Amino acid sequence: MKALILVGGFGTRLGPLTLSIPKPLVEYANKPMILHQIEALKAVGVTEVVLAINYQPEVMLNFLKEFEAKLGITISCSQETEPLGTAGPLALARDKLIDGSGEPFFVLNSDVISEYRFKEMIEFHKAHGGEASIVVTKVDEPSKYGVVVMEETTGKVDKFVEKPKLFVGNKINAGIYLLNPSVLDRIELRPTSIEKEIFPKIAAEKKLYAIVLPGFWMDIGQPKDYIAGLRLYLDSLRKKSSTKLATGHHIVGNVLVHESAKIGEGCLIGPDVVVGPGCVVEAGVRLSRCTVMRGVHIKKHACISSSIIGWHSTVGQWARVENMTILGEDVHVCDEIYSNGGVILPHKEIKSSILKPEIVM
Repeated sequence: MKALILVGGFGTRLGPLTLSIPKPLVEYANKPMILHQIEALKAVGVTEVVLAINYQPEVMLNFLKEFEAKLGITISCSQETEPLGTAGPLALARDKLIDGSGEPFFVLNSDVISEYRFKEMIEFHKAHGGEASIVVTKVDEPSKYGVVVMEETTGKVDKFVEKPKLFVGNKINAGIYLLNPSVLDRIELRPTSIEKEIFPKIAAEKKLYAIVLPGFWMDIGQPKDYIAGLRLYLDSLRKKSSTKLATGHHIVGNVLVHESAKIGEGCLIGPDVVVGPGCVVEAGVRLSRCTVMRGVHIKKHACISSSIIGWHSTVGQWARVENMTILGEDVHVCDEIYSNGGVILPHKEIKSSILKPEIVM
């Protein structure tokens, strides 16, 4: 089987982190976002993954080379010269996706993190005999999304309603599809939306089916959703009784600490914290709802909450970093500094406090 991952463009929503590497390579729970997807695809028998990309394909491919060998899976790129929306890239990658076997292929949005139920999807797709299957997820506020109206019993999709004013349902498109090769005949090579142009036509012919995703789902393309998604991901590890979660008197709630990280005396870590490889957390540090990436040094008695600390950054003694502060790579926050929602570009030194959310160039 094959899969196409829609990587797309610059990933500006994750701010300073994507100045260092393409967004799909940004670590999420100590593993690049895209690897969560590739590993789950490999587990259901996908042998070839195509990345639809319009930015820095060499960086992506060089990085993924080592995982190709490790996972025994082929990874290639289909490069857009202009943004083609969410359907155009399928037309562009047509020759890579069609192999004459007639097998369906997966399409994923690279920003989505979830409990990938690919096995159930394959079974569902075979059983309904339609042309396309999409995953839907239930949300509390459907008015912000495109809502999928479907038959509860069969999953047959009736229609799509974009950002409904009145309640029509609470299931939204989760950005994970399983499509028959015939879907490619419906897509022209031009900027096209699969959600607004292609799927409604398939639904009108009663050939589109939706399966409800149990478990968590999050589009983690934005910092606040990245942090919220981390909570859901760590919670799912807890439900699976994962041995990866940290334990100890200094740990509160769900915490992931890389084995090579060093944690000092008297720290309090959690809930919903990820500490990356090679990090040094000195004595008396407080961490909650945050990600601390590879090679970060956090000095004594610093306090970090609801923030993302980029690679090889330093947070000084008694510093306080909170409210969606994002440090790019190699940022140095001096001792006793306060950051309230600062978004700080790579290789900066912060010598004075940031009292309200702002971007530091």
